[in-house]
Amino acid sequence: MSTFKAPKGTYDLIPPQSATYLAVRDAISGPLKRSGYGYIETPGFENVELFARGVGESTDIVTKEMYAFETKGGDKLALRPEGTASVLRAALEANLHKAGNLPVKLWYSGSYYRYERPQKGRYRHFSQVGAEAIGAEDPALDAELIILANDAYRSLGLRNFRILLNSLGDKECRPAYRAALQDFLRALDLDEDTRRRIEINPLRVLDDKRADVQKQLVGAPLLRDHLCENCKAYHEQVRELLTAAGVAYEDDPKLVRGLDYYTRTTFEFVHDGLGSQSAVGGGGRYDGLSEMIGGPALPSVGWALGVDRTVLALEAEGVELEIPASTAVFAVPLGEEARRVLFGTVTELRRAGLATDFAYGGKGLKNAMKSANRSGARLAIVAGERDLAEGVVQLKDLESGEQSPIALDKVVEEVRRKLAPLCG
Repeated sequence: MSTFKAPKGTYDLIPPQSATYLAVRDAISGPLKRSGYGYIETPGFENVELFARGVGESTDIVTKEMYAFETKGGDKLALRPEGTASVLRAALEANLHKAGNLPVKLWYSGSYYRYERPQKGRYRHFSQVGAEAIGAEDPALDAELIILANDAYRSLGLRNFRILLNSLGDKECRPAYRAALQDFLRALDLDEDTRRRIEINPLRVLDDKRADVQKQLVGAPLLRDHLCENCKAYHEQVRELLTAAGVAYEDDPKLVRGLDYYTRTTFEFVHDGLGSQSAVGGGGRYDGLSEMIGGPALPSVGWALGVDRTVLALEAEGVELEIPASTAVFAVPLGEEARRVLFGTVTELRRAGLATDFAYGGKGLKNAMKSANRSGARLAIVAGERDLAEGVVQLKDLESGEQSPIALDKVVEEVRRKLAPLCG
């Protein structure tokens, strides 16, 4: 036993379960790659002010959950708790918005960190795939991102998820709503922390999950009743585009999400099979975030989908992804001369694009064949001194048990032929 264990609230991804996570990442990123989104990767830590300004001083993420630290050089940094602020910072720093082709469409995949109370579906280290479309204000862009996430989940075989949709208005109509909401909230029986939040960002109070708070919020003014005509028209276009694409959604007038930067369109993907941690992903429009972090006005929209929670959703629905075996061919040498020859054959097969493994450690035939079967390979190549003297190897189908001699210089060609029907 090792002395060390993974830190509390974290997990290791190990085979064979890790293959499911990779398949989920590929399924989520696939529609993005086909829709003009380029891959971006940012550092695992950033200047702490980037998140304080962008995510919001009053959010739980910044006040309670962020891993912040000071370096030996005096820099104040934080492990990234979310992806949008980092991606926008990188795009601005690289002047991608000045290249003349807006929106800048980016996707990313990585680990994020929040100091939370660990429970199923909520970890201190978690994995997300995200997408951002920077520099354009267009309801078709909002709809596109929701459709791409919906299609990714459908491609995985998920069916029991719902899309919640709302509009948070903009700088024209939100101030009047904010004042009306503050007046309502100040009259409630709330703790001091929540009262402070009323003054900083009252919309965040609507996102409070405590039952005693939610009970008091019945009858709270709703943003949809305060939207200006432009925001109403914008939101209606998003709804119409989703409906035309056959994407079902539910209007949720209380949906605000947990970040301060959202404006207009906001949405969440929830799965009812996950208990209290039902959100598997979400996002929205953040038209003012670029200015918050010192950039020019760049209306933008994006989302992040949780890989961990998506895997839990698949488990809740009993969906098993078809993961191809990591090994197609397994070589079993019998004797030193066969080890030398078959190792060369393995290298040749790999260079030909065929997933091939080898019986390392000088195992006997019985144990080597057990390893071949455990590997998931369909074919085994077996060779001993007599085979090599005749210039052949034995090619065995591990499913049917059929075995036949193949000339050494024809192995790649014959293996390809045998595997072709299995590869479609």
